[in-house]
Amino acid sequence: MTRLSARRASVFAGASLLALALATFPHDVRAEDAPKLPDATQTDPVVNSVMRGFPPSADKTVRFSDGSSGKFPGTRWAFSHIRELVPTANVWRGEGPVAQLPRAERDLDKIAVTTMDGKQITFGDMPALTYADGLLVLHKGKIVYEKYFGAGDAHRPHIAFSVTKSFVGTLAATLAAQGKLDPEARVVKYVPELKDSAYGDSTVRQVMDMTIGVKYSENYTDPKAEVFDYARAGGMVPQPPGYTGPKTFFEFLVTLQKEGEHDAAFAYKTSNAEVLAWIVKRTSGQSMADLLSQQIWQKLGAENDAYFMVDSIGTESGGGGLNTTLRDLARFGEMIRNKGRFNGQQIIPAEAVADIVKGGDKEKFAKAGYKTLPGWSYRDMWWQTRNENGAFEARGIYGQAIYIDPKAEMVIVRYASHPYAANGANDPVTLPAFAAVAKELMK
Repeated sequence: MTRLSARRASVFAGASLLALALATFPHDVRAEDAPKLPDATQTDPVVNSVMRGFPPSADKTVRFSDGSSGKFPGTRWAFSHIRELVPTANVWRGEGPVAQLPRAERDLDKIAVTTMDGKQITFGDMPALTYADGLLVLHKGKIVYEKYFGAGDAHRPHIAFSVTKSFVGTLAATLAAQGKLDPEARVVKYVPELKDSAYGDSTVRQVMDMTIGVKYSENYTDPKAEVFDYARAGGMVPQPPGYTGPKTFFEFLVTLQKEGEHDAAFAYKTSNAEVLAWIVKRTSGQSMADLLSQQIWQKLGAENDAYFMVDSIGTESGGGGLNTTLRDLARFGEMIRNKGRFNGQQIIPAEAVADIVKGGDKEKFAKAGYKTLPGWSYRDMWWQTRNENGAFEARGIYGQAIYIDPKAEMVIVRYASHPYAANGANDPVTLPAFAAVAKELMK
């Protein structure tokens, strides 16, 4: 593994003028039309001595309370240090030995990539262009590429954001395969508290596949969007003085009202993941941290404990609060690639993985209008490319990813801290780069 070397002068103060608190990248705006941003080296927290010193200087300090941990470029440090900023719940790795990932490193940096907008780059250009904090490629279970950048480090957990949803979806699919959860049942069978909410007449399957008609906006440019109500309730952003709104995830979810019809179209809304997490916890009788530890993390031979961000009563965020190291994320992805088998054992039922990879309804997905994801679908909180290799992905804002290509026998995991939240900002570079590596590894 290597670390991006850089010796440029510090420009942290100047870059902060371009801070974009939870900024989104609209699906109808091309990357080249976006405002000019400082490059990855200019905002590298190590190069700029962010949070260095005892105490660090005021202009290099990142805090949760003042919002700087949620603003670029403070996010470039914060995403690798969530536990130092907010309460968390531990996901124990267990007492077993670490499942070793053999190494067979290859020089992938020179692989040619043509971006969606026709630019010619290399795979080695992609990390800086997408503000990567860590990038790892597995081929046939062996590490062929592993690099860290900025505040990223092999032994430091990084927030996975909405990649968390795919973990929750995997646990739900596992419980279904075990006969403990009925996806066709009404949500209220498991969580009657939601009877007067948008979810009162929905099924678990509709929640798992995000085809719920609920008044909940994921538009990060709208300060009145429900995503901010969700984040304040869960303690994921600071609550303002005199705040009187919901103070837990549970209190927030019961307030959501129906908008439109269920099962008419795919609509990506984090509230669905939190509802599914509630269902999973209620069905299993365990917290998300304990369930993930018992069902997967201890069996995976994880190198490190993982952890979740939690609300004021210790409830884990199932929508975006998981933090793991990059290698452990790769172990999880490799387990999914191998139909639930890893570390010498069947960790989750093969039936659960089969349900994930069969994908969802492409026509319902198309209604969401993702211009960088034509022909894709969504099932069990995983994204299916529907490409010739049958690749599928777990995706999180700011560039988090588990990309699994079954035909190429490849898993790519990336943690990042892109200035823009929505992945429309980095898909034009990322998706062609991942496909190019798959093609090379298949030679």
